[in-house]
Amino acid sequence: MRPFLFPSLLAVLLISALGCDGGQESSNSGGEGGEGAGGGSGGTGTTGTPTAGSGGTSTTSDTPTPMECAGEPDHTGKVTYYNEADGSGACSFDPTPNDLMVGAMNAPEYDGSAACGACVAIDGPGGESITVRIVDLCPGCDTGHIDLSPDAFSKLGELSAGVLPVTWRYVSCNYPGPVQYKFKEGSNQWWSAVQVRNHSHRIAKFEWDKDGTWIAVERTSYNYFVEPDGMGPGPYHFRITDVTGQVLEDEGIEFEEGGVKSGKSQFAPCSMP
Repeated sequence: MRPFLFPSLLAVLLISALGCDGGQESSNSGGEGGEGAGGGSGGTGTTGTPTAGSGGTSTTSDTPTPMECAGEPDHTGKVTYYNEADGSGACSFDPTPNDLMVGAMNAPEYDGSAACGACVAIDGPGGESITVRIVDLCPGCDTGHIDLSPDAFSKLGELSAGVLPVTWRYVSCNYPGPVQYKFKEGSNQWWSAVQVRNHSHRIAKFEWDKDGTWIAVERTSYNYFVEPDGMGPGPYHFRITDVTGQVLEDEGIEFEEGGVKSGKSQFAPCSMP
């Protein structure tokens, strides 16, 4: 998470842009994991591709068929940039030096890490359009405000502008391969923390199968689902639901502290109107 800095501190502190008007600098916190990082073997998987809001599961192919989704609303706001954007931050992803089309979401719409890993299409004032991944939190940013990497900001306007008016909306991510599960360092059978990665849409719910009963797991602000009493030694049967109502299940997920395990399927992208 990046600390909020007032502009008057910049001459003294020389730390990265907060991302408020004028493109001041602020710093990201480092994170664990990495969106889209290579994963190990997973278990058998099933998925549902219902209309938005419905549930159910069925087997899937490797390339899910696009589905009609309820239209995402446009958000009116602004963008700024912070020089330390490297793909890490409050979402607990690793730096992605080869992909710096990333941004930090304002605190209200970060929503306790629910925005982490989402893709956002941003339309600039001159008609330019980019897509970025949300990897961090901008704690001092108001609703509608996204703090971008300099790479991303420069595709919408000159860095010297510091701030640009934009409209933006959530879109399907084009992540390669299936969803992934990262077991946090320090996890074990008595305290389990799992991060969902590589997902086409924002994750609305994470559950695990405990003796035939689905147990919903609370999400933390640092983008892990934590079961404080643990999920046992594994292997695990997970179920995740995205914001469009699609459901994926993965069985036979083996535990590996700090490891990334691939599922067998991916949420279907939303078709373009």
